[in-house]
Amino acid sequence: MGGIFGCAVKDDCVTDLFYGTDYLSHLGTKRGGLAVLNSKGIKRKIHSLESSYFRTKFESELPGFHGQTGIGVISDHENQPILMSSHLGTFGLISVSKINNLDELSKKAFAQKKSFSEISNIGINPTEIIAMLICEKGSFEEGIAYAQECIKGSCTMLLLSDKGIYAARDKLGRTPLIIGKKDLGFAATSESCAFPNLGYEVEKELGPGEIMLMTPQGCEQLKKPGDKMQICSFLWVYYGYPASTYEGINVEDVRYNCGKALAKNDDVDIDYVAGIPDSGIGHAIGYANTKGAKYKRPFVKYTPTWPRSFMPQSQEVRDLVARMKLIPVKEIIKDQRILFCEDSIVRGTQLKDNVHLLYERGAREVHMRPACPTLIYPCEFLNFSQSRSTLDLAGRKMILKLEGKEDKNIEEYAKSGSKKNLEMIEGIREHLNLTSLKFQRIEDLVQAIGMPKEKLCTHCWDGSSYY
Repeated sequence: MGGIFGCAVKDDCVTDLFYGTDYLSHLGTKRGGLAVLNSKGIKRKIHSLESSYFRTKFESELPGFHGQTGIGVISDHENQPILMSSHLGTFGLISVSKINNLDELSKKAFAQKKSFSEISNIGINPTEIIAMLICEKGSFEEGIAYAQECIKGSCTMLLLSDKGIYAARDKLGRTPLIIGKKDLGFAATSESCAFPNLGYEVEKELGPGEIMLMTPQGCEQLKKPGDKMQICSFLWVYYGYPASTYEGINVEDVRYNCGKALAKNDDVDIDYVAGIPDSGIGHAIGYANTKGAKYKRPFVKYTPTWPRSFMPQSQEVRDLVARMKLIPVKEIIKDQRILFCEDSIVRGTQLKDNVHLLYERGAREVHMRPACPTLIYPCEFLNFSQSRSTLDLAGRKMILKLEGKEDKNIEEYAKSGSKKNLEMIEGIREHLNLTSLKFQRIEDLVQAIGMPKEKLCTHCWDGSSYY
């Protein structure tokens, strides 16, 4: 998905910028970038993160950076920050975005005899498209609002200029942007977990489409937030770090509540509860505490060198990472009836391998309780599933098997507890060789988050969201 961080402080910003961006490393492993503004202009550095972590790549670069304002990014795929020279002045731009009408916007630009310089194996850099749209207007404020209206998908950004840092949240608030404050200045981040150890307190969460200008002296609202919100529910289920809070709702609390809801709707006999590390742990603790069941760790995660397995875009590398990072504990697996809580089942590839490993180590029964419903719609608003076809989704693949067509009766399959929904789940259970499989109901997930459903994007489960 990617994450962004920016700070404007009265002394040098580089230390806060470096560590603040590093705290977003759980959101991506493709590219990392920093840009700092000082009297000599904007200094930028971009590194690939595919062979090493952000901190190790950028630590040696820090002596060359200094300034009061800066921006940093962990990117899904494209090089960021983008640097632009325009009638608005020179600026740096970073974004968390997905532009579904990229071809349409680029063709329009070519018709106007415009050009793009940030070309890579992914084609035109999406962040450069955003920068181009901003430059079509007479001010940064107007340009940012215009870009967000033009884009079909999502777009949250930080823009570094000599006036300060423009912070702008996606027009429907699909991804968060949070302002922090301390005595020396202000910061903006995708994840509030970046603030505490740097001395910032949460000052404000930007609303949908809201634009603010951040300087070392203060924050000024340039555009009020809109009324409609579609924040991604998966932030709480999986993406977000447990210490982070969005819309005043903590990630770990929601995961506990998800596990609690799963337990209330369950009556299976087991020996103990476990969570698939890391994001399944909070769900499992909520389940175990509600049931009064034992909680154990039959899988332990080897964290020093193995990253999150969904990040590398090669399927072979994803599978390798998934296999290598989880180490089974045979002594507490043998002859046991184990119930696992997991954040979700996307493809099911990794999970099938894990289940096989458990039976090899002597597990008697393996039960699975995902904390969200079956994913059957591809994400149209974030870069969660950009490298996967719709048929990579376990739910959609099972619909194809049952119907002979992957999108036939799809709305029926999305309804929790319907005949077709239960048939799909049973097919997935058999494919994964699980003793039992029960998914979270959409209404229980919404209740666990604690926001009105109309303010949540639940598109990947029920196809309900919009641009």
